[in-house]
Amino acid sequence: MSGPLLQISNLSIGYRARDGQVRPVLRDVSLAIGRAERLGIVGESGCGKSTLALALLGFMRSGGMLLHGAVHFDGIDLFGLATAKLQQLRGSRIALVPQNAGQALTPSMPVGAQIEEILLMHRRIERSAARIQTVELLAQVRLPNAASLARRYPHELSGGQQQRVAIAMALAGEPELLVLDEPTTGLDVTTQAHILDLLDEICERSGAAMVYVSHDLGVIARASERLAVMYAGEVVEAGATADLFAAQRHPYTRGLLASVPRLHLAALPQAMPGQPPAPGAQRTGCAFAPRCAFADQRCQEHGPVLESIEQNRLVRCHHWQRAAGAETIELLPRSQPANRNQGEPLIELRDVSITYARRGTIALLQRALGRPVPPPTVHAITLTLRQSATLALVGESGSGKSTIARALAGLQPVLAGSLRFGEIDLALLAHRRPLDVRRRVQVIFQNPDASLNPRRTVGEILERPQQLFFGLTHAERRSRSIALLTQMRLGEHYLDRFPGQLSGGEKQRVAIARAFVAEPEVILCDEVVSALDVSVQAAVLSLLAELQAERGVSYLFIAHDLAVVRAIADQVAVLYQGRLCEIGSVTQVYAPPFHPYTASLLAAVPEPVPGRRTRTIDRDAPPAAPRPAVARSTIVAHAGSNQPVPLKIPHGA
Repeated sequence: MSGPLLQISNLSIGYRARDGQVRPVLRDVSLAIGRAERLGIVGESGCGKSTLALALLGFMRSGGMLLHGAVHFDGIDLFGLATAKLQQLRGSRIALVPQNAGQALTPSMPVGAQIEEILLMHRRIERSAARIQTVELLAQVRLPNAASLARRYPHELSGGQQQRVAIAMALAGEPELLVLDEPTTGLDVTTQAHILDLLDEICERSGAAMVYVSHDLGVIARASERLAVMYAGEVVEAGATADLFAAQRHPYTRGLLASVPRLHLAALPQAMPGQPPAPGAQRTGCAFAPRCAFADQRCQEHGPVLESIEQNRLVRCHHWQRAAGAETIELLPRSQPANRNQGEPLIELRDVSITYARRGTIALLQRALGRPVPPPTVHAITLTLRQSATLALVGESGSGKSTIARALAGLQPVLAGSLRFGEIDLALLAHRRPLDVRRRVQVIFQNPDASLNPRRTVGEILERPQQLFFGLTHAERRSRSIALLTQMRLGEHYLDRFPGQLSGGEKQRVAIARAFVAEPEVILCDEVVSALDVSVQAAVLSLLAELQAERGVSYLFIAHDLAVVRAIADQVAVLYQGRLCEIGSVTQVYAPPFHPYTASLLAAVPEPVPGRRTRTIDRDAPPAAPRPAVARSTIVAHAGSNQPVPLKIPHGA
């Protein structure tokens, strides 16, 4: 059949609020997706990206309703289709790859059995053939030892492996359209690069169309041919990806690109002022007007329409000509005091080793029987975090970054070595530490779902530390909570919400606010911005820098985004397989000549440059120690050695 594979026509979707009114979260969205085309959808949290992605499968969350419009797949009206036929279509011709594969996979079934189930249901083949094809699919997504891996359960796989299993499940029905909702969020850069390479191969081999939803503009530049920018439930700009990145016509698109940290520059990205309206909020005029430098009375009173301004270019703005002619927004280097890295040592790790292996009688019996003892997860690490400074830990998943943070937080015992916070022994587990030490060392976890009590409101979550550590009155606690939420680009109305009513980015901002409400001296930041869209990420990075300057707080900053690390960190430690691979100032570590492993991490970072291909290393190959090399004046350790040692290379090597 000729024409687009997917046609979205004036689609509006709403949800019924507590007051009984229907709040639209998608407003008159119209898009067409051609066969074998790759469309990217970007925008801040709450702009309607995920709602639109699910609508492409004819699905709405509980409480949602179709206000008007339609979604046609190959001429079929998805919202007019009977449930049984829609379910059959979803598993075969349209497939979804979700953001969190760990939550999408059934924990009580081996991953192979879950793929077999799809093959049996949608391909109608014999079970023996389904088992063979399951192994072939797992091998197709480049998972090692596919036959053995098919017998494993989801919790036995890494995050990157779980994501590849989710992709294999989506491919099982041989779909014509793949819908990917933030499939690489939270993955380290090398795993992310492998996933993007894999998606390229799949689309080229199968001819499937792809809709890629993400807040990561570097990933979108790498993965899509055409781009739609969404704000407050509307498409505000659309066109070829290369054209939009080269010249933005809508002020919001310009603001998003200015919010992206750059790998080549130690600078804090510029956050857009204000915040987007609450999903479904009633309004008149342009939704972006309160945040726009070009807004005037016309924008306040009359909402612009999505119009064609150039060939295959759409924009929703009264003043797109002025926005197009404005000067390019430049990033400004972050100012650093001369004594920034000369502060007194605050936390010191000396020859620290950490293991997750069992201890006690069972472990002794296993050793007595000659069973091999697994090596420590972290081995002989020596690091120093100084006052009012930021030390970043980078490396792939499994390199030991979060393990070190858990030990400093008192959540994981230390096998050997010492952890000192001045005269305080941080090797003590959290429940044995004095109350004041627990206040002075706070942690922000990567997954806010695992750290926010789902039965408590945001107000109760923020007030509890204040009551515990400071004994403030209810009025004082509420006032401080509102001030913090405002700094986090949330409002007072969030106090009465539960975590389950928030988006992933909103939950993470609440977790950050809870850490700061205790007025700590050290904050352990474990992937704190990985779930945030670029504009909120820029605001949070600026906020972290401001609070550090005001309060003198120190950060141990764990991240997989090396551009974010370049923007916020003073020193960087590169970890590989639990060993210290390289350490130095940001300038030293990011300047050539690189340690080969550091070079591989930097090469895998997706930047907002359309068509730029990242280079990858074999993520699933057996680990091997990288060849030692050194950036000038940087301490580098061979991955197989116990201690970091200075290594020299010839000039110009």
